[in-house]
Amino acid sequence: MTPGPSPDTSPVPNDVHADPDTNSGSLVAKRLLAESFGTFLLVSVDCGGAVIGSLDGEITSVARSMATGLVVMVMIYSIGNVSGAHFNPAVTAAFALRGAFPWRRVPAYWGAQLAGAFAGAGLLRWMFGNVEHLGATLPHFGAVRGLTIEVLLTVILVSVVLGTATRHRSIGANAAIASGGAVALCSLFSRPISGASMNPARSLAPAVMSGELHDVWIYLVGPMVGAALATLTMRVLHSHKHKSEREAAQGRW
Repeated sequence: MTPGPSPDTSPVPNDVHADPDTNSGSLVAKRLLAESFGTFLLVSVDCGGAVIGSLDGEITSVARSMATGLVVMVMIYSIGNVSGAHFNPAVTAAFALRGAFPWRRVPAYWGAQLAGAFAGAGLLRWMFGNVEHLGATLPHFGAVRGLTIEVLLTVILVSVVLGTATRHRSIGANAAIASGGAVALCSLFSRPISGASMNPARSLAPAVMSGELHDVWIYLVGPMVGAALATLTMRVLHSHKHKSEREAAQGRW
């Protein structure tokens, strides 16, 4: 009997099966557009609440917090399958640290998120002028307290994001409720302290557009430190990496 062909034992690159569309320009463009669009809406809603509230006095801090959580939730439901719905450089960094998102894509995601954030802040400035510093986040009880609370808030948010990603197969799109709820929760109790940013793009764009740059470093450093701490914590609590985490972090296109 003629022996059959020997099995192919050559090594397979890590990303071949896990990420089949790496070289598809159109799919990469869709992911970046989704990140930019989602961050644009997040900034428009959260910063817009501050701007509009200062003009008519009817938008309360509670209303802003709930609106921000809701916009995150609905956008994860609607376009989370395209890009993973990060909308936040700290979340992208956390997924990369976790090993669920390729580091080579991090700069592009950050660029898309910043582009969306600046578009949102620019829209607000065009419509209303430089009102309320365009919703820039400011520490109201000193830099140290502001930095500390931003680290804590981001630990909460990123822990929820990574924790639901490890059970993506069972939770699915309902992770949107957990993530949106975490944003609203953090905002409800801490907005008077630091503005409850948890997001470098959300804070940097209105700060630059309004010229309010004095304390912006808090909102660049704090969320990144919080994301790293949350990733370390999840590494202990969820030491086993599930295949579905990659799908949660990168989308399913």
